[in-house]
Amino acid sequence: MTTGRVQSEACAREVADVVVIGSGPAGLAAATAIRRSHPGRVLVVERQARAGGIPAQCDHRGFGLRDLHRSYSGPDYSRALAGQALEAGVEIITETTAFIESDGALAITGPAGLRHVEAAHVLLATGARERPRTARLVPGTRPAGVFTTGQLQQFVRRSLPVGSRALVVGAEHVSFSAVLTLREAGVAVRAMVTDLEEAQSLPVANAVLRHLYRVPLMTRTAVVSLEGRRRLQGVTLEDCVTGARLSVEVDTIVFSGGWVPEYGLARSAGVVLDPGSGGPAVDALGRTSRIGWFAAGNLVHPVETADSTAVQAARVGAGMAASLTRTRGPLAPAVPVRVAAPLAWVWPNLVRPGLTSGGDVTLLRTAEFGAQRSVRFSQDGRELGTYRIRHLTPNRSLRVGAAWRNGVSAEGGLVTASLH
Repeated sequence: MTTGRVQSEACAREVADVVVIGSGPAGLAAATAIRRSHPGRVLVVERQARAGGIPAQCDHRGFGLRDLHRSYSGPDYSRALAGQALEAGVEIITETTAFIESDGALAITGPAGLRHVEAAHVLLATGARERPRTARLVPGTRPAGVFTTGQLQQFVRRSLPVGSRALVVGAEHVSFSAVLTLREAGVAVRAMVTDLEEAQSLPVANAVLRHLYRVPLMTRTAVVSLEGRRRLQGVTLEDCVTGARLSVEVDTIVFSGGWVPEYGLARSAGVVLDPGSGGPAVDALGRTSRIGWFAAGNLVHPVETADSTAVQAARVGAGMAASLTRTRGPLAPAVPVRVAAPLAWVWPNLVRPGLTSGGDVTLLRTAEFGAQRSVRFSQDGRELGTYRIRHLTPNRSLRVGAAWRNGVSAEGGLVTASLH
């Protein structure tokens, strides 16, 4: 994979028009959009050895339908996005980590040493990670054979052994990716389990799982313990309704989904975080609470598909390019947007009344299944807009319109999104 050039000389301080942190689909798409509209220096910083983010680890197809309008394998999709960025004139630096210095300035360190970077704009596109077994509080020993989907994909790409019999925990989009990766490695998948009452991926994925791959889906089922010392030997499952327990002999378990945004750099930079998503609070153009700092991709809505994040981030990049030609001043006041249970988060979660809306879509997530509901946006008891929803599914986004933003008052209180 082409990864751009790495500067060979150490530099005490350098300047860029835009620094993008993260080279996943969102970071690359935004950087390309910026460079196509602005002739200045656009620098992408990636801590991994290759650009491309999570898709670079996924050998199955299905990437790129919304942005590149064809189906790619994950590595090919990553190469295509990186190639577009390099062709546009973007610099990509890999094996390099960004951090915030004590005075709040941006610095990077990698093969070229420590470098202090001054940038007119910074875009955070650090993505999200899956919650590991430790964060899920599953008791038991700590044997080998316990993975997240990302760890599994890295093992398989490096031809490292991952076991022979596996259990996948989770039933959302990435869970099906885990099943595909295990099958490619020659590992038999004993079952997929979820504590929810249904799978959360597309119906076609569910049909393929059951009828083509013959993998049973166990709903309302939780993992309550792991057995084995040096190597996983089995897991104990519990029926969430009856409490009945079942032991399953497996030597591999994959904890998929349960996404957490990689917010560390944002928090170090003093960016305000949204209590719902856990990522930076942003308006529809990706603007955060810190002037000149933007955020996009699965850092702000964990998680959307790779091509969806690329499309949304390209819009953020276009807005950033336009703002580079304007005199920078204080940000217009932002009105926070919050959600009421069972909604989990909303994007955008800031509205700046009177400014460009940044698109016609609002994303929300729900923690419950349901059908024929309405999403209502209100401010100080005043209805801003109501949108019908045909079906609610956890771990899948609801997409509604954005006209409600036009009615938000800068003098009013926070906006609330609720289900009715």
